[in-house]
Amino acid sequence: MRNFGYSARAGRVVFGQASQVRDEVERLGGRRVLLLSSRSADAGAVRSALGPLLAAEFDGAVMHTPVEVTERALQVLKEHGADCLVAVGGGSVTGLSKALAVRTDLPQVILPTTYAGSEVTPVLGETEHGRKTTRSSDAILPETVLYGVELTRSLPVPVSVTSAVNAMAHAVEALYSPESNPVVDGMALEAIRKIARFLPRLADDPSALDVRAELLEAAWLGGMCLAGVGMGLHHKLCHTLGGSFDLPHAETHTVMLPHAMAYNAPAAGQAMARIADALGAADAPSGVFDLVVRVDGPTSLRSLGMAESDLARAAELATASPYPNPRELTRDGIEELLHGAWRGERPGGGRTVPDLGWLTDQVVASFDRAPDARVRQLLTDLVRHLHSYVTRNDVTQPEWQYAIEFLTRAGHITTDTRQEFVLLSDVLGVSSAVDVLTNSRTPDTTASAVLGPFYVEGPPAAEHGSDIAQGLPGTPLWVDVSVTDTHGEPVPDATVDVWQSNEDGFYDVQLPDLDGPVLRARFTTDAGGRLRFWSILPSEYPIPDDGPVGQMLAATGRHPWRAPHLHFMIFKPGYTQLITQLFVRGGPYLDTEGGRGDTVFGVKEDLVVDFAPQHGPAPDGRPLDGEWRRLDFTFKIAREIP
Repeated sequence: MRNFGYSARAGRVVFGQASQVRDEVERLGGRRVLLLSSRSADAGAVRSALGPLLAAEFDGAVMHTPVEVTERALQVLKEHGADCLVAVGGGSVTGLSKALAVRTDLPQVILPTTYAGSEVTPVLGETEHGRKTTRSSDAILPETVLYGVELTRSLPVPVSVTSAVNAMAHAVEALYSPESNPVVDGMALEAIRKIARFLPRLADDPSALDVRAELLEAAWLGGMCLAGVGMGLHHKLCHTLGGSFDLPHAETHTVMLPHAMAYNAPAAGQAMARIADALGAADAPSGVFDLVVRVDGPTSLRSLGMAESDLARAAELATASPYPNPRELTRDGIEELLHGAWRGERPGGGRTVPDLGWLTDQVVASFDRAPDARVRQLLTDLVRHLHSYVTRNDVTQPEWQYAIEFLTRAGHITTDTRQEFVLLSDVLGVSSAVDVLTNSRTPDTTASAVLGPFYVEGPPAAEHGSDIAQGLPGTPLWVDVSVTDTHGEPVPDATVDVWQSNEDGFYDVQLPDLDGPVLRARFTTDAGGRLRFWSILPSEYPIPDDGPVGQMLAATGRHPWRAPHLHFMIFKPGYTQLITQLFVRGGPYLDTEGGRGDTVFGVKEDLVVDFAPQHGPAPDGRPLDGEWRRLDFTFKIAREIP
């Protein structure tokens, strides 16, 4: 079990329009508003919406929240008797509002115009005497955040880019935070996915408000990550570079994020894999770097005005005090990281993988007119995952051609009695995944299992007590099974198809010399829902490995063996069909770990049962010499819901 804690914050979040600001102020009891902004922010719409509630304005907010600026704003607040703070702008304005709130305990309404995300956090970073410090308190958390996408309309693309990557940084570091939890993880991955998908579209069409709305949601999610868990190396470096060297906040985040990720990657492999998947990239650090390049964002500290001679001091400051981080912090390691960021090197080297988002969007859009919504959804997700796979792995033309040839060979070898595509689905675990999803819809029934490639439609009908082995050698097996509903009531007249391998591990369809079907039959349950028949003990067997699937198993060092089992398919009108297998307890290949188990991942603990050794008279009086086996089992099937 994963141990974690999670505390929900009490702030109110509204996605709407800036014109709602007066309602939100009055909701907090505000009557005299101090409107905060920066000289670059357009607060006109908010000013108009506040009307007579506006008592004073302060437009001097700057980066890194210098204490001296806060003191000037505090003087304005006191002179005009303000009882509520309204902040319009980016992270700098939000920081000033928080600094005032923590000193006065006044309520705050924040209207973000960038994607910084700090508006939903209880964190305040302030700069004094050339050093930036942070603190966290519930008194810092704004009471209300009002997101109005129209406020971001005029945000220049370069600022939009760096602000969005700043939001992504919150999500990235949340995933490898020691305080990570499933709630924050989900928000982090969705924020990364949205930014990776929509930031390039914003760079191509800055006027697209629907795209800006998606990025605003991502910013909120990223901010919730920052509020929910502690951050690590990346944020410490950015605070150091901003507070001590006066580098621009969002631009510094944009430059530093890929390099901080690359430093932590050896100690945060699982988090990096999830980030790479969300990005649709082969590697998380280089994937972020490539995204920044794609949208013309800054990639070097040198371009931000950082002197190379200051890197050693920055490394010293960043490692002066310990803080949680996946990888141990060393001054030499951080200085090396900073040199790479100063030069603008791509983490991991190599080429920049082109962004394929435009192509993916075109293909997905081609399904918009599909009349069946389910078909549209399935094809859309398939295309997105395939394009992401190709991009993440930087697939070459020869590799793709080999994949096409592999599938072609699978088609050529497939016949009515040999289904190579089912084998492929089985050994990749896809069949078992679909099976688990299907079985989860009827949790009170017997566990299901994969169909396998050897089922044949219309097996021969057989009488109760007959021998489906028809004299084939093997340990005799008496099967006595019942079929009930989920309440234990017998299900009479249910059709039960049975099939299995012989003692050498072959199915009848693999043995052309056999005369007709054998070790497969169709039964009908009696009035008590019961059926009984003779067979032989099934054996472990290799799936057919003379085709492309077998070549794939050999190339990956996997064995082709299946654990010994007996197949059942049970169906009756008005009931949900059950496809399952019963595995011989104590048989080989039952282990589910370390690649030693069933090659199609079909074994489930509930389906491993006793094929009990017996001696003496058979239940039906059949003369037997030596050991025989007995299988007793009750299957539960569910009634269909009308």
